[in-house]
Amino acid sequence: MRLHAALKARHFPNCQKIAAELEVSAKTIQRDIDFMRYRLGLPIEYHPREFGFFYSEPVTAFPNIEVSEGEITALLVAQKALAQYKGTPFERPLQSAFRKLTDGLKDRLSFSWHDLEEAISFRSAGASAADLELFEAVSRSVLRSVELEFEYRKLSSAGYERRRVRPYHLGCLENQWYLFGEDLERRQLRTFALPRMRKVSLTNKGFRRPADFSIAQILSGSFGVYSAGKKQRIQIQFDAFAARLVAERKWHESQRVREKANGSIILELELGSLQEIERWILSWGKHARVLAPKELATRIRDEVAAVAKLYGV
Repeated sequence: MRLHAALKARHFPNCQKIAAELEVSAKTIQRDIDFMRYRLGLPIEYHPREFGFFYSEPVTAFPNIEVSEGEITALLVAQKALAQYKGTPFERPLQSAFRKLTDGLKDRLSFSWHDLEEAISFRSAGASAADLELFEAVSRSVLRSVELEFEYRKLSSAGYERRRVRPYHLGCLENQWYLFGEDLERRQLRTFALPRMRKVSLTNKGFRRPADFSIAQILSGSFGVYSAGKKQRIQIQFDAFAARLVAERKWHESQRVREKANGSIILELELGSLQEIERWILSWGKHARVLAPKELATRIRDEVAAVAKLYGV
C-alpha cells in the first residue's frame, strides 16, 4: 500500500528508497513490485530520468483480492460461524469487518453465493454474552502485554473481588470467552470467564509473557477449561445406541476408543479435572456408565440421586 500510494502520487519510488523507509531489503521491495506488476496487473514502469517507478496509466484504487472458490467457501463458513453472536454486542463490528473483507473480492468465479448460503449453515447454542467494550479492553491488554485490573465474581461467590492480572491468553472454549493469566495477589495462573468480569481497566505496567507459557499444554488435561490436578485415566462405557455418536467425534486429544462385541464402546481419556467430564457424562443419561475412576463414578451416582430427589423419586 505504501508503494501504491507513492506510485499514484508520482513520487517515483525505487527499491533502495522504499527499503530504507520500511526497514526491509531492496530485494523484498523488488519482489513486491514484481507481484504488483505481474500478479495484480498494475501498469508499473521504470522512469530512467527519475530513477524510480511510476504508473504509466491511471490507477484509481488498489486491486481487489483474488481468491479461489475453496477460499470463498471457507470464508462463508467463517461468516456462518459468526452467527452465534447474533443479538450480542459483537454482531455489528463482526458484520462490519466481514463486509470489508468481502467488498475486496473480485467476482472472477462462476458460482452462486445463494447456493452456498443454502448449502452451508452453522448453529451454536449458549454463546457468551460478554460486553464488547470489556472484550476490547481485555484483548488490548493481552496484545500489548500490560497488567489488567477488574472485579471478578466466582461461581461460588455472591460478590465481586478486585483482581490484578498479567493477561497471557484470550480463548473461546465451548462458546465462552476466557482469560488466562497470572493473578498477582495469588501468584498463580488463573482462568477468568469474561461474563463474570466488570470494571475492567488497563494499567501502565507492562510485563513479558513467560517463554514457557503454552495454552495447548495448559489445556491438555482439561475436557473444557478446567485442568487443575494430577491427570488420571477416565473410562466410560457407552451402550450401542450412543457408541456410534461418541466414536465419530474427537472429544479430547488423549481419547482412545475400544469396541465391544455387543456394539458398545469404552472411551478412555486422561484428564486433570473431573468437573466438566462429570456434566458431559450426565448429559448422556442412561447410555453412559463410568468404569473408572471410582471418585467419578461416586460423583455421578450422588448427582443422579440428587436429581431424582428433585422429582420425588
